Amino acid sequence: MPDQIDPIQFEVIRNALLEATEEMAITLRRSAYSTNIKTRADFSCAFFDRDLRPIAQAFTQPVHLGSLTILTPRAVAEYGPENMAPGDGILVNDPYRGGVHLNDITLISPVYHQDELFGYVANLAHHVDVGGGAPASIGAFQQVYQEGIIIPPVKLVQGGEISSDIFELIIAQIRSKRETRGDFRAQVAANNSGVRRLGALVEQVGLEKVSFYMDRLVEYTRERAIAEVAKLPRGEFVADGVVDNDGFSDEPVKLKARIVIDDEGVLFDFTGCDPQRRAPVNSTYSQTFAACAYVLKCLIDQDVPVNAGFYEQVRLVAPEGTVVNCTSPSPVVGGWETQVRLTDIILKALHQALPGQVPASTKGTMCQVGFGGTDPRTGQLYAYYETMAGGYGGRSSKDGPDAVQCHGQNTENAPIEEIEINYPLRIDRYELIEDSEGPGQFRGGLGLRRDYRFPEHEVSFTVLSDRDRWGPEGLAGGQAGRKAYYILDPEGEHVELGSKVTIALAADTVFSYRTCGGGGYGSPLRRDPQAVARDVRERKILAERARDIYGVVVDRRCAVDVEATEALRERMAGDGV
Repeated sequence: MPDQIDPIQFEVIRNALLEATEEMAITLRRSAYSTNIKTRADFSCAFFDRDLRPIAQAFTQPVHLGSLTILTPRAVAEYGPENMAPGDGILVNDPYRGGVHLNDITLISPVYHQDELFGYVANLAHHVDVGGGAPASIGAFQQVYQEGIIIPPVKLVQGGEISSDIFELIIAQIRSKRETRGDFRAQVAANNSGVRRLGALVEQVGLEKVSFYMDRLVEYTRERAIAEVAKLPRGEFVADGVVDNDGFSDEPVKLKARIVIDDEGVLFDFTGCDPQRRAPVNSTYSQTFAACAYVLKCLIDQDVPVNAGFYEQVRLVAPEGTVVNCTSPSPVVGGWETQVRLTDIILKALHQALPGQVPASTKGTMCQVGFGGTDPRTGQLYAYYETMAGGYGGRSSKDGPDAVQCHGQNTENAPIEEIEINYPLRIDRYELIEDSEGPGQFRGGLGLRRDYRFPEHEVSFTVLSDRDRWGPEGLAGGQAGRKAYYILDPEGEHVELGSKVTIALAADTVFSYRTCGGGGYGSPLRRDPQAVARDVRERKILAERARDIYGVVVDRRCAVDVEATEALRERMAGDGV
């Protein structure tokens, strides 16, 4: 055992551990079959030591901060480390064992050095379908049993070989069999990659030395995190908000966040949130934990590592049986809609403590879409899933980005070309939504429109989203972004549907999915007129909106009429606009 820390070796081992998980992520992404994993990167990878402390994570998706950290130790403890030999891998997705929604399936494999257990690698991947009542396994369900197959810790891989009995049992529940087979094998390959890379590190440096530096890494992170939290202003900060509806009733889902920053750190208290619903808006404890971990990471120096030393600083009160810590058999597939909204509410509370450092409300919803049917080209069932981008909130010195995923959601937008090559549909329109921004001195980002058409076959189409009643709030005098719209046959009957609906579409039907814009920051009358004119030139807003909301008059060349603008803004300010 080393007597003291060598700072160079500390950094080498620290980064070698992190790069092992990054290599896992690369392997998973390059080996996967589904668009959701190989293109949208809806997965994460991690390494845990023999005591099941998280040591390193590849953060493809920060929303997985909670699930891997909580689910992996519980699953291994329940299955028994003594039952996991080299080359084994256990599979689990149970939301009440520390998981999230059922599509997110985790594979955990032990890492041995010779005959001694060194740790565990784990990867979580969102599978496009896990069975249940609708293609892509999303819908307005009332029990978790309707959402798909529930997997307790089971051994999928034994001695390096996939157990055909377990594998075929799982595949039998699933519509997209070819993609799912490929994605599971990609998960196995990713863990194999991590095992090899970590084994090579231990072989080169020695087990005792690597273990020593892992302990020092956790201690270092703990000290850094505590020091960073100590810089935050002390106090108690409260905010509330709602999920627009639960998919069955018109009653909004009430959320409340109380953030306490004191000498013991940061406490996230969600006492007062609504009781869990028989509707798909329930967040598991792991999902809520991830929201808190994400916000805390945003508040401290970005260089602080994320491992057990960091997670110890996340203090959470989430009453059991509520929409932020639901119990079985509550449906959980739409828990991400609540989780993302909760993140916005936490940040809204922290605006009181950190004015100028928190953005206005973002799209604040995962924006899930799933559909499937029989592919007319092959005669086989297929399923497709993605989450849509929307507007980010304006900030104290910058506009909110247009059409992005927000907060812990870091998935990419799937290209039209890939979708149309691999699935039997056409994307008629894919564009930013004009005038959807939340007006402000720094405007919110624009929402996104994607119109799906399904030639020659019927499909079951599901929207599992939100923001169909109210757009994201502005901050510091900014205005709300435009709400979301979910429209059947936009060029014909133009039927506006709710945000949580499954509908059968006839062949050649078009469904238009239009996400909300982000909230604005600061008064629109303080926005730089040239920035307003640029938005008009780029067709992000209309000239009428520039005049009526921002008080900026632009001519036919989209140039600012300075005198007319000054007069209009003076009049609007006098009228209290």
